[in-house]
Amino acid sequence: MIKGERCLSPKCAMVKRAFAPGQHGQSSFTKLSEYGKQLREKQKTRRIYGLGESQFASCASKAANIEGNTGDNLMKTLETRLDNVVYRLGFASSRSQSRQMVSHGLILVNGKKTSIPSYHLKEGDMIEPKEKASLKEMKSSGVPTWIECDTKKITGKIKRIPSREEIDTTVNESLIIEFYSR
Repeated sequence: MIKGERCLSPKCAMVKRAFAPGQHGQSSFTKLSEYGKQLREKQKTRRIYGLGESQFASCASKAANIEGNTGDNLMKTLETRLDNVVYRLGFASSRSQSRQMVSHGLILVNGKKTSIPSYHLKEGDMIEPKEKASLKEMKSSGVPTWIECDTKKITGKIKRIPSREEIDTTVNESLIIEFYSR
């Protein structure tokens, strides 16, 4: 992956040549199998949410046990994890930073210190940083509609569990469910 100023200019290697380097870079790519598509979608989602294989598999099995559409349940389970909600509220600039904040005990859920990033939040849960002065500024724009955000008090509250339409992650969850159901 190319980083830095050069990739922002027209001299970027990927702008000049939109194919891989080397002798076989321009040769046509082989078509992905159905399993390959499912695996790629699962890996993409895992990387978006920053989860390990066993954590992601347990989220998928929890989603399968909940009544309703398994794909929607998977996305709801991933979105209502504490580390993701801390990121969505704007307490952290990335999901990995929010995960670290949670694991260091810098986040309070309903007034109690919680150091488990995979903590599943429910409707009505209050989320706030332990030391509000250390948090520079909370972003008020970009917070999902299912989270109530108070920028003055620097707190967040889960208004409701999100529907699939409210989750803006571009993932084909049906491929992931097919991957785990084989």
